[in-house]
Amino acid sequence: MVNPHLSVKAATGAEFLAAIPDLARLRMAVFKDFPYLYEGDPDYEAEYLKTYAEAQGAFVALARDGEKVVGASTAMPLSGETPDIQRPFLNHPEFDPADILYLGESVLLPEYRGQGLGHKFFDLRENYAQQLGLGTTTFCAVQRPENHPQRPQPYRTLNAFWAARGYAERPDLTTELVWQDVGETQPTPKPMRFWVRKAR
Repeated sequence: MVNPHLSVKAATGAEFLAAIPDLARLRMAVFKDFPYLYEGDPDYEAEYLKTYAEAQGAFVALARDGEKVVGASTAMPLSGETPDIQRPFLNHPEFDPADILYLGESVLLPEYRGQGLGHKFFDLRENYAQQLGLGTTTFCAVQRPENHPQRPQPYRTLNAFWAARGYAERPDLTTELVWQDVGETQPTPKPMRFWVRKAR
């Protein structure tokens, strides 16, 4: 049954700023699960999320059940992203970095999955890329070994979902991002692989 109280829409700067405490808790809850296993820090989350409220060209969509924030999705022109995200595309003969929208995260509480919100997040961000005149959208996903001790059984990746959206996995486009895993005593680098969709 479709929940009539669910809504997904782009958030303004002021609206997004007001939602930051809820979003910080949401990110820490969702990313604590495999494959990210992120040991969140509320202060870091608040500062990280503020960058999206303040960055030129940043896009944020919020999913709500009534007034409760249950999901969020972000995007930003690649030119505004960190060097670690930009690096694989710089001086790459196939890509113009100025033509790329980087899709940050899509986070959604487990009980709201399977209701079309994931597709809605992608629709909104791809439409935003079109509005900006950008022809390429991309995101990166963490790479975990098949025998990782915290890998659930059974476990289904999102690869088929991403491929159905028109994204191609690119083993040649990789980077590393640093965070602290659940159970780790300090942050460590994690291998990330990009997926790319070209609208033209």
